[in-house]
Amino acid sequence: MVAGSDRARQRLLVLGAGPAQIGLLRAARERDLFVIAVDRDPAAPGFAYADKRAIVSTEDEPGVDRLARAENVDGIISPGADWPVGVAARVAERLALPHPIDAATATLATTKSRQRDRFADADVPQPRSQLVSGVVDGLPIPCVVKAPDRQGQRGLSLVRSEAELPAAIAVALDASRGDVCLVEELVEGPEVTVNAVSVDGAFYPLLVTDRVTADPPAFGVALAHVWPCVSATQGPIEAARAAAEALGVRNGPTYTQIRVGPDGSRVVELAARLGGGHDAELAEAATGVKLNGLALDFALGNEACVSETQSLSGGACVLFLVAPEGTLREVEGREAAHGIDGVLDVRLYREPGHIFGPLLRGADRAGAVIAVGNSREQALERARAAANEIRFVVE
Repeated sequence: MVAGSDRARQRLLVLGAGPAQIGLLRAARERDLFVIAVDRDPAAPGFAYADKRAIVSTEDEPGVDRLARAENVDGIISPGADWPVGVAARVAERLALPHPIDAATATLATTKSRQRDRFADADVPQPRSQLVSGVVDGLPIPCVVKAPDRQGQRGLSLVRSEAELPAAIAVALDASRGDVCLVEELVEGPEVTVNAVSVDGAFYPLLVTDRVTADPPAFGVALAHVWPCVSATQGPIEAARAAAEALGVRNGPTYTQIRVGPDGSRVVELAARLGGGHDAELAEAATGVKLNGLALDFALGNEACVSETQSLSGGACVLFLVAPEGTLREVEGREAAHGIDGVLDVRLYREPGHIFGPLLRGADRAGAVIAVGNSREQALERARAAANEIRFVVE
């Protein structure tokens, strides 16, 4: 039974309680929603912002369906993770709940091979690609090999020589839910991300960011998303718009990764969700648009309205932290990091007792710093200074 005082609050089922969902969960708490968070990890940091937690895999569609019915939810959302977007859309459709995209669109958005086919039909610029179940003649070198139905870096390899190809294909096939993997040409050039939102078919670009990767220095930083983008932005925006329209995304946030090559922008993939690297918070810091709030509106069937964007700062970034390998005992320096001018947030993902392994393609990040400045360089400098203050004490 649902208590009367809790039933008066709108009830939202959030698929995921990891670092990628913290921003949305915080926004839901600020809106005084009753939040049921789902995650298979009992130590997921986002549970701290939920009224109720369920230790269920976000990919367990029957389990999520039963939970949504039992909790009599008003909406369901999957922020920051690809495959559960389809789970959320299908469950919402069966329960007649609001959802920004339908199940058919969600299937396209969560399967790279189907995306590729739809992009080809709509003449959306993209890298040449091929589905394979093993090494075949004529594959492009250099190339990127990935699982067609996995998110981000899982099962992904950059191949620079033919000798590397068999191992890369084996890794991708092992990660894939099926028996094929995707081999796509490597488009040489910067990688940028377009964060946008669609409302009734109108596409609103909010933020184009660079992905900056560096050799892990002493302060343990592996990756940063930085705004403003140093490449030309109109080409990526138009490519992202074409990709969203091709997949049938008329409502909701999109996160589109694009390579800017010598012959223009090529769409690597589109995710019909909030970005998992605190992109919504970065968009708000840079433009004032509360993207997490818009995502909540879509999930609950409220009217979504995008106000005119404006630049609130000259630069902004999310910079990720990594920790040394070992068992975490404590984290020092968080207060000092917060005190640095321009630092908006310092997020630490793990509690003492967590065992850090080697950082494999973004997995097991230890935290992130969100910072702003008068320029992108100053924002990144402030974030690095904050990262320098953080010390992960491990055994």
